[in-house]
Amino acid sequence: MRWYAFLLYPFALIYDLVTRLRNWFFDLGWLKSVSSPIPSLVVGNLSVGGTGKTPMVEFLIRMLRKEYRLATLSRGYGRKTKGFLEADPQVSPDELGDEPFQIYQKFGQEVSVFVGEDRVNALEKIAQMSEAPELIILDDAFQHRYVMGDLNILLTTYQKPFYSDFLLPMGRLRENRAGANRADVVVITKCPKDLGTAERSSMKRQVASYNNAKTSVLFSSISYGKPTPLADSFSFSPRIILLTGLANDQPLIDYLRGNFELVEVMSYPDHHEYSEADFDRIRTTMNQHASLNPVVVTTEKDAVKVKSNAPTGFLEEIPIFVIAIEVKFSPADELALAQLINKKVFKKDNI
Repeated sequence: MRWYAFLLYPFALIYDLVTRLRNWFFDLGWLKSVSSPIPSLVVGNLSVGGTGKTPMVEFLIRMLRKEYRLATLSRGYGRKTKGFLEADPQVSPDELGDEPFQIYQKFGQEVSVFVGEDRVNALEKIAQMSEAPELIILDDAFQHRYVMGDLNILLTTYQKPFYSDFLLPMGRLRENRAGANRADVVVITKCPKDLGTAERSSMKRQVASYNNAKTSVLFSSISYGKPTPLADSFSFSPRIILLTGLANDQPLIDYLRGNFELVEVMSYPDHHEYSEADFDRIRTTMNQHASLNPVVVTTEKDAVKVKSNAPTGFLEEIPIFVIAIEVKFSPADELALAQLINKKVFKKDNI
């Protein structure tokens, strides 16, 4: 916790009161929750980002796309449009939002991608389509209590689990830790690959103190793909300048330092809109390290913004490579998640 956090405690108390009242109103039925008209998975967290929601959504798509006609729905954070919108070949990242656009680019032939801040209305429209999805993934909807999903998946990071975090503005929680009791399954994300049994058991016990003891607790790690060129004319170099706009880029920094020569890190806030000044900075940084012949490495989410906003000729001038981030579960935990989906969403006891 930051050294001055205790000064923010009164504001955290006010924030806690407001969010508790909101949840209480939903619990009493004064604020109305409606069931999704389409079988649904809710993916979300209690914090303000960096738990790996988009990689988790992509994992679920890979897991389920062969069995069900899938769709995703999010509010499209950061987009410059309003209302309900379905992704198509003409849509831009500015219209859709960078994360939904990333999903559409990767899975658009297999998955319908929708955005809409009024998710109740959006779900009604999707359900009325001639080829409505058989299963929809609601991205970042854990606190959007106007819609009740069939399976609530709560993500929290190994590095900063919700049970050791604090409410805004002291910490990063958007609601009290007790909100975890709405989860059907808690996934501890970004775990080290050598996480031991004793530590897993300890984390499960701490989650259970805020949740139903029968709630499943699963563990996932991050896997990074081979960097691929954003433009085809460049060869990869192991000397890297990292460009990110993530809520928490430390795991990626650690991975690159352990596998390549990380020359410099250019970090921006989550969902950063890259400007002309940013592209000038990238060009200047590359020139400063020209003797090393480096390449720029960025994430898939950032690559969407870079490709969309880059000035003419920039992508042909600067070697930019994209690194994919994927979620990995142990075979046992992946099977447990599949069984939960079948049991809770499709009312099947076995797979």
